[in-house]
Parts: sequence; structure tokens; C-alpha cells
Amino acid sequence: METDQIAERFKLISPVLSERQLRLYVATEAMVIGRGGITKASQATGISRPTVTAGCKELREKSSPQSSLLPTRVRKAGGGRKRTVQLDTTLRSDLDKLIEPVTRGEPESPLRWTSKSVRNLADELKKMGHSTSHRMVAELLHEMGYSLQANRKTLEGSEHPDRNAQFEYIHNKVERFQSNEQPVISVDTKKKELVGDFKNGGRELRPKGEPEEVRVHDFQIPELGKVAPYGVYDQTHNTGWVNVGTDHDTAAFAVESIRKWWNSMGNAVYHNAKSLLITADGGGSNGSRVRLWKTELQQLANETGLIISVCHFPPGTSKWNKIEHRLFSYISQNWRGKPLVSHEVIVNLISGTKTKTGLTVACGLDTNKYPKGIKISDEELRQVNILRDEFHGEWNYEIRPNAAKNVNVIM
Repeated sequence: METDQIAERFKLISPVLSERQLRLYVATEAMVIGRGGITKASQATGISRPTVTAGCKELREKSSPQSSLLPTRVRKAGGGRKRTVQLDTTLRSDLDKLIEPVTRGEPESPLRWTSKSVRNLADELKKMGHSTSHRMVAELLHEMGYSLQANRKTLEGSEHPDRNAQFEYIHNKVERFQSNEQPVISVDTKKKELVGDFKNGGRELRPKGEPEEVRVHDFQIPELGKVAPYGVYDQTHNTGWVNVGTDHDTAAFAVESIRKWWNSMGNAVYHNAKSLLITADGGGSNGSRVRLWKTELQQLANETGLIISVCHFPPGTSKWNKIEHRLFSYISQNWRGKPLVSHEVIVNLISGTKTKTGLTVACGLDTNKYPKGIKISDEELRQVNILRDEFHGEWNYEIRPNAAKNVNVIM
């Protein structure tokens, strides 16, 4: 609280004070606080500790009236010694080049991090002819968005040799579809959730000492069960549709969710759509090897007249699916700390999810039955009008309406 008050006062007075007056003012704040004042004043104002210390020393040494502290000459704005990074124009870029080869991260994360120490980086920069120190390197790394972080479990399996090539293939195909104003969606099933007064991670504002009471044990309530939220994220319009299923998460449920999105949202914004591109994980109800997924997509293609293109992410890369960090993450943030006590609460919380960047979400409850264990025969699979791409046809393929077997549409 104390530093907040200093920061507020500094913000108000700094525009009308000279550089020396600012130094003396911040030093005054530090001296009034006493022990630890220099650190607190520095953190609150952004003035370096050596500068605050120098101001305190100057105040202590002056025994004459306060007016004698006023300088006869005021340095112009921008005066003083320039930062090394301003004089050495290649320092920042050379530091970035040292880090980039070993940088690791998740897609669209605002942070990048490095395992090299600042002292080693400073030594490397000195060998390249730069005049720098480990402190300066640490400051530059912070400005450039780097931070040291611990390991995180994100890899889900062995890395496929064509993983990066598949990423590029998906990226290029998405761009082609979007440039032709054809719909592109990312789909997946969010983690199943217990319905009832169970603990939900996170915190919510409530009267002090009155947390919402929930059950101690997470045993399923038979009459409420679980829900499986299947999401459809429109990558072009930044909108989402979530179908909250109360039965099994099967391929039939997955395609029904896509059907509901198309009928309620997609068809309204893509009036001239001829094709639909779906990006999906390689496993689960929409897995690349699931026969029912393909036969259900065939029915959807026949109903809508759309040529449905599908691109699956390689094994072990489900976290790269855009729906994970553009839709599901915000839903989790919106309902954190709130027990999912009923289907209505779940639907309302999902529908209430939005972001400053324009994300909006629609949601519906699906109480239909989706039995497990449905077997698709070889003959039924042969009825699927599927055309596999030349590059990894098991991951990339299109399913055309059966009435359009001889139609050539290139996207």
C-alpha cells in the first residue's frame, strides 16, 4: 500500500519537476520511510537505487536553507549518459540470436525463455566485441520478453519426424481456405466435468470468511453425472460453439456438435461456402483412425452439400490445437472458483465467456444418447466418398457429398 501511494504521488508531480528535483523528491520519500525506504521508493518510481541513494546523500550534506538545493542550471530532457543499447545498435539483435536456437515454448505464448545463464550470455557477447555485463544482459532479456522457467509437462508422446511439416501443411491450408472466404474450424472435447457442488479450481470474490461450501470427496452424483463439452472454434471470426453432452463422447456426438454449429452459427456467416476445413487432434472421438468419425462426416457432407476437409495434428501435439488456447482456456478462466452445480449453470458460464479481443461463445445442452461400441463394417467404410491428400493421407483428407463424386474442387 505504501509503495502504491508513493507511485501515485510520483505520477502526479513528475511532469513538473526537473531531473534533479525528481531525484531529491524520491530521496525525501525514502528518508521519510526509514529502513528499506530506498528500495521501496525505487520500486514505486522506477528511479534506480543508486540515484535515490545519491539524492539522500545530497539532502544530508546540505545544511543551508532548502532554496540552496535548487540548481542554477537544469539539464535538458534526454541529457546524461546514453544507455549502452542505444550506442551499441547490434547488442540487442546479437543477444536475440544467441538465445533463439535454444528457445523453447508453447504456441502463441507471450513469453519465450532460455536455459543459458546471463553470465554465459554476457561472456559470449564480449567475445563478439560488445561491452556489456551480466546485469545489463538480465535487463535486456526482461525487456525482450524472456524469463527463466521450470520444465512443464506438455509433450504427450514421441515426436513424429513429419511433425513440423504437418504444422506447416495445416497452416498453409488454413490460409488458403480463409483467403477464399471458406470456413475453418478447430474442434475438440474439453475435459469432462462432474456436475454438482464439487470443488472447482480457482478463486472467486465473496464476503470475507464465507467461502462457498462444496463436497469433500469428488464422487459422481448419479442423477447429475458428468458432461462432455465439445467445442467448435471459428478461427476466422473468433467465435465459439460448445455442445454440452450428457452422454458418451463418441464420434457421432462430435459430428453432431459440428452440425449444430453449422446450423446455428456457421451457415449464417458463410453464405457462399462450398467447403469446410476442420483441424482436429489425431485421437479421441474425432481421431484420424476412427471409422465412425468418417461415416458421420459423410452424412454431414450429404446434408450440407459441403466438401469437408480434415487435417489432424500429429500424435502428441494436441496442445497445439487452436481451440485449446483460444476457447477452452477462457472458459476455464470464466468458471474458476464456481461449482458446476447444474447443467444450466454450466451452459450459462460457457455462454458468458468473452474476451477483450472479441471472443464470443454460444452454448447448448445435448441430452441425446450416443452409445459406445458402434462398429463400422468395411462395406460401410467403402461408402465414404473420401479423397486422401498426397501428403500424409491418413491425416489429411476430404469427404465429399456422395452426389458430388465427380466434382473437382481445389482448395
